[in-house]
Amino acid sequence: MSTPTAEPTTPRGRIRLENGAKRVRAFLGGEVVADSARPVLVWEVPYYPTYYLPLADVRAELKPDGGSVHSPSRGDARTFTVRTSGGEAPGAALRYQDSPIAELRDLVRLDWHAMDAWFEEDEEVFTHPRDPYTRVDVLSGSRHVRVEVGGVTIAESASPRLLFETGLPVRYYLPKTHVRLDLLISTDTVTHCPYKGQAEYWSVRASDGVHDDLAWSYRAPFPESQKVAGLIAFYNEKLDIYVDGVLQQRPTTKFS
Repeated sequence: MSTPTAEPTTPRGRIRLENGAKRVRAFLGGEVVADSARPVLVWEVPYYPTYYLPLADVRAELKPDGGSVHSPSRGDARTFTVRTSGGEAPGAALRYQDSPIAELRDLVRLDWHAMDAWFEEDEEVFTHPRDPYTRVDVLSGSRHVRVEVGGVTIAESASPRLLFETGLPVRYYLPKTHVRLDLLISTDTVTHCPYKGQAEYWSVRASDGVHDDLAWSYRAPFPESQKVAGLIAFYNEKLDIYVDGVLQQRPTTKFS
């Protein structure tokens, strides 16, 4: 079980750190950059944590590149180019060696997207580290769900799957046969979720024009989210959803 550490007070408030229990590995150019069973989770943003790894667990060469980054809470960091025999990632490592937060001084922050792959234990993780406090539950429902865009019904179902994810509004996943597919326009947008997998997107053609990327689906979600495979969900934040005839309030989230 993870062991919380103190949340140091900073000029901008508080920063949350927690010792992780998973073995974490990062790869670049086919080689291990870091391999640690002592990761530290740092919530730089409220939505998910970032991995900071002990310097002793970094195997790749970290070459100072003269760059620096300033954080109001973490202080000043030096940037390093990460080098393996198979690849190089300029500025992909940060060290807060003189941070006002003592726990960060002997740790390295690797840029997630600069690495070729990340693993928690032996499972690859995408997009960002999993938050130990995020849970995803998918439940079968019988509530009547109707989705409208510009006054036009684009989906309607009495057999939704309800996906509950910590920190987000409930998402209603509907069978494709209950969706007006003639009003959907496939787009090139692809996103990744560490809990659900890779999503494909559709825009919606309505009377007032085309609304970009309002709907998405997971063709092959991760095991914990298998119940939504092939179903379509819509952004509650950007359209009207009626549940048992009651218009739902549009939530305000990072997707609004």
